[in-house]
Parts: sequence; structure tokens; C-alpha cells
Amino acid sequence: MPPTLASLVHHSALKLTVRAGEDRLDAPVRWAHASELADPVPYMEGGELLLITALKLDAEDREAMRRYVKRLVGAGVVGLGFAVGVHYEDIPDALVDAARAEGLPLLEVPRRTPFLAISKAVSAAIAADQYRAVTAGFAAQRELTRRTLTDGPEGLLAALAGQVDGWAALYDASGALVATAPEWAARRAARLTADVTRLRERPAPASSVVAGPDHDDRVELHSLGTGRRPRAALAVGTAAALGTAERYAVHSAVALLTLTTERSRSLHAAEQRLGAAVLRMLLAGEPDHARAVAGDLFGTLLDAPFRIVVAVGGEAGGDGPGALAETAESAAARSGEAVLVVPEGERLVVLAADGGAAVAAVRAHAAARETARKADDDLVIGLSAPAGPIAASAAYKQAEQALSVARRRGRVLVEHEHMAAGSVLPLLADDAVRAFADGLLRALREHDATGRGDLVASLRAWLSRHGQWDAAAADLGVHRHTLRYRMRRVEEILGRSLDDPDVRMELWLALKTTSLETG
Repeated sequence: MPPTLASLVHHSALKLTVRAGEDRLDAPVRWAHASELADPVPYMEGGELLLITALKLDAEDREAMRRYVKRLVGAGVVGLGFAVGVHYEDIPDALVDAARAEGLPLLEVPRRTPFLAISKAVSAAIAADQYRAVTAGFAAQRELTRRTLTDGPEGLLAALAGQVDGWAALYDASGALVATAPEWAARRAARLTADVTRLRERPAPASSVVAGPDHDDRVELHSLGTGRRPRAALAVGTAAALGTAERYAVHSAVALLTLTTERSRSLHAAEQRLGAAVLRMLLAGEPDHARAVAGDLFGTLLDAPFRIVVAVGGEAGGDGPGALAETAESAAARSGEAVLVVPEGERLVVLAADGGAAVAAVRAHAAARETARKADDDLVIGLSAPAGPIAASAAYKQAEQALSVARRRGRVLVEHEHMAAGSVLPLLADDAVRAFADGLLRALREHDATGRGDLVASLRAWLSRHGQWDAAAADLGVHRHTLRYRMRRVEEILGRSLDDPDVRMELWLALKTTSLETG
């Protein structure tokens, strides 16, 4: 710890005597400074022991001493050393009383003790304290390195928590809590995920200090990784601000965890290359070769039904589907399941276990983006139905079809099962389909606009009744001969026969498209 007034008083060579402020001798001394200025306050930074001989002070003037001492206390001066036997044989009572009134420690410096000796004692104590802090920091670095090599990040967190006398937590690339030390800090660390998310939005390296969730500790957050986007984050909670030794320990932990995450990134890139090869073999109809290449890394993923996710786009200026990849991988890692992620520029392909955490995380990610959707956010995701290795190619096509529908509907996520189980009518909400419908029905609408009949409504009624004349005529409130005449006019105007089922189908889809527009 840094030198204190008490340690200076107990210094046998200095022979200092306490004349006031006995109860405040535990104040740390940042420096010892001699000044004979009547007002040295402008040159003080706080934490100094001020040394004077009262050369330019009327130390017997009580009002002057009251003002002098009050200004020193306001400037953060922690003690006043008065040299006796120079200008005053003893410390004047006015100064002693003023120091006692303000609670400022007042030390009597004998004539045989030069101010330089006090300054040297303070400087030596500060240097010794800094040396102890640096030595402790190096020892902490060695211990953290040893624990990292033997026990991984969990061991490092445990050692770091002991070094800072607090707690430590590690968050993954998605901002989810991975590990804490001690275990009792897990709930406290989990409530800081919003602060971790805000930190991850800043370019690495980044750090911030926040109040603990219960406002009973101080938490430092540090991003980990050397890339533009942080790979992880470290939280360190303590009861007070970190000292020099504790600061060394935290910086060492950040460096070690960064090395760990960068090494993990290299391994991750290799895994992605292997996953890309497995995916290509599956799509080429070679499941046996794919299983052989997958080995233990992805082998379990091919032993049960899986789904394929295809995603493109992303928020403008952002990282495209990168956040989706991090979300899926983090969820799979936490649940201990395998996931195959293949990034292809602005396109992402994910092969994940059906019913697993990764697929659930994709759905949750899409739901969150749908809720907070921005005008420049064009992330689109297609999700296939469950499939096995033999049907991987079909599942990939399903995901792409769902992706196409999602883009057309302006949705973030469409699942192929929902698309197949739903109506085909939403697919008619397409510019090309609307143009076709307008062109097909334009001549009939122009005829109706002249007031010479209601051919469009008659055609809709007749088609909806599957060509049953009496039922359609009843719906229109006209005679069936009138309806027959109108249908002949439709054929004449369109130049097409209503006996052709393809013609009837096209006309019905055109009418449904019109209904969707008016609806």
C-alpha cells in the first residue's frame, strides 16, 4: 500500500510529532511538497503532505490561519508539516487550533530533519509500493497463465476472482453468459447481458465501467478479440476500484482470453472449411462420403433429422448474417450439440439438429429482428422441413424456396412447412402476377365500364359455381339465359374458350389476384 501519515510518523529517522488530526493519520500520501507561498492551493493536486516554515505566513493570526487551513483541506491536502526552530520556535497555537478545527493532521518537524529527508522517505515508499504492485502483477500473470493452460478459461476466471477479491464472468460472441467464478456470481453476471450487448456494438478493444445489478459492486467490462467485432467479453466485479496489482491481473486476463479466442477463431475457421466440404458432399448425394469426412466433429449431426437454414442480406452497414451465425453457434455450444455453419459472403447456410437449440435460436433471432425491423434491414431466412442425409439436397431446395417466399412477403423468416401447409393465395401478391391479371381482365373491365353488362362479376360467379348455370344465375339475380349470353360475350372478347380448363384456371387466378388487391 502507498505511504501514509502514520508510516511517516513511525519512521524512526524523521522524528515527526503529531500535533493535530491524530485520527486521520491513515490517509495515503501521494507526495511531499515544500511551499512557502501564502496560497499554495493552485499548485496542489490532492493527496500531498505540505511542508512549510511559515516564512510568508502570519502563523499567529487566528483568522488568517483558519482561512489558510480551510483552503488546504478544500484542495485535498492530507497533512501539514511545520518545521520548528526556523521562523518559529514552536508551532503557534493559532495554527494548531485551526488544524484541529478542520481535522487536518499537523506534524511537527524538528530542525534537524530536512524537508528533503521527508520527500525522499515518501518517494522511496511510493517506489516500494509500485515495485510490490508490479511484482504481484507478474506473479498474478504467471498464475493466470498456469491456470489457463491447465483448466482453460474456467480456471482463469477462478484465479482472477481470487486476485481481485471479487468475481469474474465470461460471455460468448452472442453476449450470452458462458462461465462465472465463484458460482454464486452467476445470477449477478446474467443481469449484465444488456451492458455486454452494448459493449459488443463498439469496435474492439473496448471497455466500460458499470454499477453492479444490486449497486453493491463496481463492474468492469472488457471486450475480447482483435477483429472489428468482439469475439467475447469479460466482466470483473469488485467492491472498490482496482489497485495497481489488481489492474495487472485484469489486463493479463484480457490478454490471455484474447489469445484463447483468437486461437479458437483459427480452429473455428478450419471447422467451417470442413463443414463446407461436408455440405457439398451432402448436396451432391454422397451421404456416406459426407459422414466419413464429418467424423466426430459433425458425425452426430448426421445421425438424426436435421434442418437446413439459408440466410441472405442483413442490416445495412452491419455484418450481414454474421450475427445469426454467432447466435446459432453459441446456442449449440451451450447445449452441447453439433452445428454446421457455412458462410458464403452475404449468404449463410446452417445445418442444425431438428428440435435443437440452434434451430430455436434461429427462430428467436428472426422474431427479434421482425419486431425491431428497420427500413434498411433486409435479412431474409428460409428454413427447411426435417430431413436426413439422403434428402439433404431436397431440404436445401426447400430452404431456398422458403427464402424466396420470405423475400416476396417482406418477412424475416419463412419455414417450408408453413409455406406448404398454407394457402397459395399469398403467392399471388407479386408484381408480375398482378400485371398478368390486369392484362387478362382489362378488356372485360373496359366492356363493363360502358354499362353494357357486368361480365367480370358474372365470370366470377360462374367460375365459383364450377360452371353450374342455375346456381350462378341465382347468385347474380339474373336469368340463366342472360348468364349464358354473358359468358359467350366473355369468350368473344377474350378470344378464348371457357371449355378449356387452363383458361378457366388462369381467369380464376386473375380474379383472385384482383380480390387480394381490393381486399
